[in-house]
Amino acid sequence: MSVVFVTGGSGFVGGQLISRLVVDRHSVRALARSDAAAQRVAALGAQPVRGDLTDVASLRAAAEGSDLAFHAAARTTRGGDRAQFFADNRDGTANVVAAVRQAGVARLVHVGTEAALMAGQPLVNVDETVPLRPDSRAHYSASKAAAEQVVLAGNGGGLQTMVVRPRFVWGAGDTTVLPELVQAVQAGRFAWVGGGRHLTDTTHVDNTVEGLVLAAHRGRPGEAYFVTDGESVIFRDFITELLATRGVPAPTRSLPAGVAAAAATAGEAVWRGLRLKGAPPLDHMSLWLSSQECTIDITKARTQLGYTPVRTRAAGLAEMRGR
Repeated sequence: MSVVFVTGGSGFVGGQLISRLVVDRHSVRALARSDAAAQRVAALGAQPVRGDLTDVASLRAAAEGSDLAFHAAARTTRGGDRAQFFADNRDGTANVVAAVRQAGVARLVHVGTEAALMAGQPLVNVDETVPLRPDSRAHYSASKAAAEQVVLAGNGGGLQTMVVRPRFVWGAGDTTVLPELVQAVQAGRFAWVGGGRHLTDTTHVDNTVEGLVLAAHRGRPGEAYFVTDGESVIFRDFITELLATRGVPAPTRSLPAGVAAAAATAGEAVWRGLRLKGAPPLDHMSLWLSSQECTIDITKARTQLGYTPVRTRAAGLAEMRGR
């Protein structure tokens, strides 16, 4: 039995990862910065260890005695300015790398994202050779790109690091994407951009976790790996099916892409100029995710990790309809 340290264990991906690690008979230490987070990870079978991404000493203490670490914590909400995103995602990741190195952890697997490549252009059948975009105007994209650079640059000197990049994580227990979609539709704030008939890839949370576990055991140090459900889908069709699992009819309203882009630019300018809290109704990150093709080549994960999706899209949707 090995000891595994996990950050972000109270979140969607981190929680599913803990459950998998416990089933695989690992002893899991999960970072928790609040009582609620501690209760959540304890219920999943992990030992809560108090600490914070801003405090290297607490992270080092939390990781002590671990053989392997997974970094799943990140700022993913649309609220927050660029400095907040970089503080949480880049600087927090740098602290994790430093802490696990000091604690003598052998391998670190970072939960990345295809958004780290997004800067306003469609991503068509992209692979791991496509450059990261820490210069992206989208705060999440830029900060996750910078975080990944930190992780890969930290490889060596006794610590092996690697990155797993899922695209559009979904599944039963989702606490972010689907609840936000349902809220937007019910509030009348959702419209298809340009009809929504572009292709997208997705990654069920079980497939995400499978990729993370495989990378921990088979990943090559200093490398990044894309993982998906293995088959692209029309964005509008998939979102319609996701909403249906909650009994919410998909809207029919569509917005021209040019109008949506202008609205995103104007909204971000107003929020930035007036220093408003939260996020505008439409920002560029949301615009890109909902209007541009994003298809991924997972050949590298298949060949180097032996990755194969363990949950089909049909099975994942059926599970969600049953809840």
